[in-house]
Amino acid sequence: MANWSDPRQSAAPFRTAAGTQTEAYDAGLRSYMLSVYNYMTSGVLLTGIVAMLFARGGLDSPAAHILLNGGPLAWVIMLAPLGFVFAMSFGQARMKTSTLQILFWAFAVVMGLSLSTIFLQYSGTSIAQAFFSTAAAFAGLSLYGYTTKKDLSAMGTFLIMGLVGLIVAMLINLFVQSSALALVVSILGVLIFAGLTAYDTQRTKSMYAHVAGTDMQGRVVIMAALSLYLDFINMFLFILRLVGGNRN
Repeated sequence: MANWSDPRQSAAPFRTAAGTQTEAYDAGLRSYMLSVYNYMTSGVLLTGIVAMLFARGGLDSPAAHILLNGGPLAWVIMLAPLGFVFAMSFGQARMKTSTLQILFWAFAVVMGLSLSTIFLQYSGTSIAQAFFSTAAAFAGLSLYGYTTKKDLSAMGTFLIMGLVGLIVAMLINLFVQSSALALVVSILGVLIFAGLTAYDTQRTKSMYAHVAGTDMQGRVVIMAALSLYLDFINMFLFILRLVGGNRN
């Protein structure tokens, strides 16, 4: 989940004088949400294509030679996605929409490079199963977040706290190498990012009333797409760890 600023305190809602949503508002909301999902889906597909190409050739691939063998370039590739997320999250208020667009596509590319090793670690069948399972779960959870009348803000705060705990547990397991802890982390990871998918979808929808027709709308679309992209990718990786079979 990306840390994108909430404009609800600074922009006037796009409403009619009577305070009811109009057909124009509904059409605008659909177009806005479609833009978010187009960016998010295109980003995921770009990441997948880059990952497959970078890992093409198996142990003779660039992914194997650069990432598996370690070295400075491997660290640059692995840490670059985090740098892009921080740059976009903390610099969005000062950036043009076009700049955020470029950073989003660049982020999707470097994520593909950093994730390419999954094609060396897991079978193609396992990756496909995990991907389609994630896609189905994401679609259902996002639909729930879009349609539910329940305010998910409190759940979102709880999930973000859980995410911090999850990161700590993952760091601990780097040293203890516990298979039991790894299993628990994977299960919790799936649950946390499943919840964040619904929460981020509702948050994205609610943003529209406060940015529609303003110069903030384009930036919010990209940052919302980034949040949902991260939810999808992380849920996919945790599901892959649960169900994935190692490549023989």
